[in-house]
Amino acid sequence: MAKEIVIIGGGIIGLCSAYYLHKEGHQVTIIDQSTMDYGASYINAGYLSPSHIIPLAAPGVMKKGLKWMFNPASPLFIKPRFNSDFLCWVWAFNKSCSSKNVDRSISAIKDIALLGRDLYSEIKENENFNFQLEQKGLLMICQTEKMLEEEISVAQIAQNEGLPVREVSISDLKKMQPNAKLNAKGAILYECDAHTTPHAFMNEMKTYLESSGVLIHKNEKIKDFTVKNGKITSVTNINHTYTADEFILATGSWSSLLSKKLGIKLLLEAGKGYRINSERDLGITIPSILAEAKVAITPMQGFTRFAGTMEIAGINHNINKVRVEAIAAATKKYFPNIELNKQEKDMAACGLRPVTPDGMPYIGKSDKCENLTIATGHAMMGWSMGPSTGKLVSEIISNKKPSLDLDVYHPDRRF
Repeated sequence: MAKEIVIIGGGIIGLCSAYYLHKEGHQVTIIDQSTMDYGASYINAGYLSPSHIIPLAAPGVMKKGLKWMFNPASPLFIKPRFNSDFLCWVWAFNKSCSSKNVDRSISAIKDIALLGRDLYSEIKENENFNFQLEQKGLLMICQTEKMLEEEISVAQIAQNEGLPVREVSISDLKKMQPNAKLNAKGAILYECDAHTTPHAFMNEMKTYLESSGVLIHKNEKIKDFTVKNGKITSVTNINHTYTADEFILATGSWSSLLSKKLGIKLLLEAGKGYRINSERDLGITIPSILAEAKVAITPMQGFTRFAGTMEIAGINHNINKVRVEAIAAATKKYFPNIELNKQEKDMAACGLRPVTPDGMPYIGKSDKCENLTIATGHAMMGWSMGPSTGKLVSEIISNKKPSLDLDVYHPDRRF
C-alpha cells in the first residue's frame, strides 16, 4: 500500500532512502536545512569499505583519545565540554570500548557494508548512472613494524569473515604505484573495497529523484513535530507544515537535537572530518590509508582527495587549520614527493559525521514513536552504508522482511 513519506535530511542516507521508497511506489518528500551541496556526504573519502570491520569504540581507543586530547593535530581529537549530552556520550563511549563490543559489531558492520557496496553497482547499472565506481581495493600503508603487526591482526579477522585480503611487501607496493615515491614498511590490501567520487553520485541521484517525482525542499529547517496518540501527524518549519503517513529522521549529526522534541534520547556526537583536493597528477592510483596517521587518499574523477581526522567538538563547520596541516604533513611523510600547496590547503572543507557511542548506526523504529524511522549514526561508514541503509528503511516502512537483522542497529539500545 502506497504511503506519504517525509524524509528529514538530504544526505546520502536520506537520498538512498528516498530512492528505495520511490521504487516501492511511495510518494516521497525530502526536507533539508542546507543547500544540499556540501557536508559529509560530499567531502568524504568515497570508500565503499567492508574492510572497516572494527568499530570506532574498541579497546584502547579511549586511552588514546585522552592522550590525544592535548594535541589538536592528532587523528582523534575529543574536545572536553561541560555539557550533559556530551558527558553521557563519553561515558557510554568509554563503556563501549571493549572486546565484547568489537566482537558483536564485526559481522554487522561487514554485512551492511558489503550490501551497500553491491547496491551501488546495482543502482549504477539499473539507472545508467555515470558516477565513478572502481574496485581497486584499499591499501593500509604502514611505516612501522608495530602498526604493520596491528594491521595484519585485523586482516586475519577480516579473512575469518570471508573478506579477500593479503599482505603486500614494500617492493610489491612500489610496483603497484610506480609513479609515487613511498616511505613505508609494507601494507595490507583489502581487495573487497571499492571507491567513488561522492559528489558525482549525489548529483546524479538528486537529478534522478526529482525527475521521478520525489519532492526536494532545500534550505528548510524543521522546527517541531505535532504528535497525537504516539504518532507524528506533521512537521513544521517557519513557513510550512508537512503531513505524512511515515517520517524518517536522517539528519546526521543533527538527529539527536530533533529526536529530543519527540522524547527520544539518541546519544550522538558530531565527528568532524576534513578533506583537501589536488587536481595535479600525483601518481596515486590505488586508494590508500596512511595507517599511523589515519589519513585517506583517494584517486577520484579529475583529482586526488586527501581526507582524515575525527574531531569531536560539537556541531560547527569551522575549519581548524592545524588539522588541515596535519593531513598535509602526514601525506608528505609517507609520500615525500607530494607537498600539498597553500592554495589546495586554503580550499579545504569539512563535514560532520554522526558518531554513536558503540560505533554502530541507529536504524529502525523507536518504541516511543510508531511512525518514525531513524537512520543515522553511521560515523565514518555513512558512505559505505548509504544504499544498504536506504534499502533497510524502505523494507521497514513497506513491511517487508529486512535484508539484515536489525536488532544490533536498534535506536533504543542501551549502552
